[in-house]
Amino acid sequence: MPTVGILGGGQLARMMALAGAPLGLRFLVLDTVADACAGQFAPMVVGDYTDPAALAEFASRIDVATFDFENVPAESAEWLSGRLPVFPGPRALATAQDRLAEKTLFCDLGIPVPPFAAIDTLAQLREAVATIGTPCILKTRRLGYDGKGQFRIKTPADIEAAWNALGSQAERVGLILEGFVAFQRELSVVAVRGRDGEFRAWPLTENWHVDGVLSASLAPAPVDDALRDTALAHARKLAEALDYVGVFALELFCRDGELLANEMAPRVHNSGHWTIEGSETSQFQNHLRAVLGMPLGDTRSVGHACMLNWIGAMPDAGPVLREAGGHWHDYGKQPRDGRKVGHATLRADAPAELAAALRRVGEALDRQAQVAPVIERLA
Repeated sequence: MPTVGILGGGQLARMMALAGAPLGLRFLVLDTVADACAGQFAPMVVGDYTDPAALAEFASRIDVATFDFENVPAESAEWLSGRLPVFPGPRALATAQDRLAEKTLFCDLGIPVPPFAAIDTLAQLREAVATIGTPCILKTRRLGYDGKGQFRIKTPADIEAAWNALGSQAERVGLILEGFVAFQRELSVVAVRGRDGEFRAWPLTENWHVDGVLSASLAPAPVDDALRDTALAHARKLAEALDYVGVFALELFCRDGELLANEMAPRVHNSGHWTIEGSETSQFQNHLRAVLGMPLGDTRSVGHACMLNWIGAMPDAGPVLREAGGHWHDYGKQPRDGRKVGHATLRADAPAELAAALRRVGEALDRQAQVAPVIERLA
């Protein structure tokens, strides 16, 4: 069987290796650190992503390459693509790495987005804030994730502070100002497209964030058919425009029944972790099927599922494991503030059953605040 090379050795690469084992696949991971958690399940090449020697060794031992995070240097993916298949393609990676390019593509495809403007100088920031209005958010165009590289401008008085916080990065990674969306719900489409152009999507997922980091995901999200169909149409249009191969996520804000695109993640995604136990085929196995040209698996859900993210340190596994539909995922990472160290998924046949399980787990782990919005949505 072929060997899949993964640029990046975090938990997403780890879960890909676990999902590929039943298919008989082999893996090789390239990461900058020797203790990357995917290395517990797959051999590794340790080196910088732009190191020619590391890349050459990596390329010589694999049949196809993919990546587990979007900040892999696009030039490294481009270099590899001249020697072997790389999926998703370098164009998709480069587009998702630049918020301005990403938002521009959304607009070109007719996918609604919040107002935005490129920012290179303090004068441009002042002018854009006057046009877009407050509140708004100044972000780095590149390298930001999980709420990093952002400054919320609540009033024009915050402009100087925002520039002092991020202005020094304007030349290196670029800046973008985005209008703040007073949304009622955060939704995501996790979808997959095969080498042959076949497109499939999992049921729409509703997400809750705390301090910019995903806290919980519920699937299928309770939405009407029209909203679901619009979200899936946006995702399909994006995948076809980029000739995308693999799994990706399209994050959306829902405001007054309208969907606004926030960003695209060109990889398997945190909001799709529920698919491991909550769907016929997980996002991780379908990503591998796609990049290898295998038939895609069914993406329908199996009951109702909620994923709870564990940030900083792992809680006690007992309350989750005592649930009939409780599933535990420890990423094998050292505890650290703000670090994603694991997740749990609770699955049930009916919304009321899932809500009851979440209530029990929330009380046992003192995580009532984390589960409360999900329980409310299930009511």
